[in-house]
Amino acid sequence: MNDVMVKDLGKSKRIDWPPYLVGAGIGVLSWVAFAGFGDPLGVTTAFSRIASLFAAPVIGSDAVAANSYWRSMPLKWDYGVWFLVGIPFGAFLSAIISGTWRLELVPEVWKERFGPSVVKRFVAAFLGGIVIMYGARLAGGCTSGHGISGGLQLALSSWLFLAVMFATGLLASRVMFRKA
Repeated sequence: MNDVMVKDLGKSKRIDWPPYLVGAGIGVLSWVAFAGFGDPLGVTTAFSRIASLFAAPVIGSDAVAANSYWRSMPLKWDYGVWFLVGIPFGAFLSAIISGTWRLELVPEVWKERFGPSVVKRFVAAFLGGIVIMYGARLAGGCTSGHGISGGLQLALSSWLFLAVMFATGLLASRVMFRKA
């Protein structure tokens, strides 16, 4: 872990990975995905496919089968679904190995700005998840699909997506974290 710096931040630690190393790693992972599976990196399609599993008990299997969206991308345990499953598993494993894992229901940055309410934090996270998934499906891809895979392929739509995503992120953070 020579290139990785662990910084003590009071009750938590933070690991700073060198951005060039991370970028190269993501690039190699993208090559492996294309070469080994014929698929670009991306998770929203897989997320949508898995959503059909959760929708079936609520609206019924017949309704899921009749839905044009799920009919166009039926559930299959392909590379994309396993990639999606691997993301939280890899993050958890990384946190355990680095010694930085902890259960945190309300992050400090949220607590300082919006208070300590767990319910408020979970509702905001859930609503934010709905908005970002809707936007990702509307855009035809997520940050990994457009930002990494599409950007590597020099797709104009992906570069436009990245520009809008960063501009929106800057604007939202300016509004949410402005000094009162």
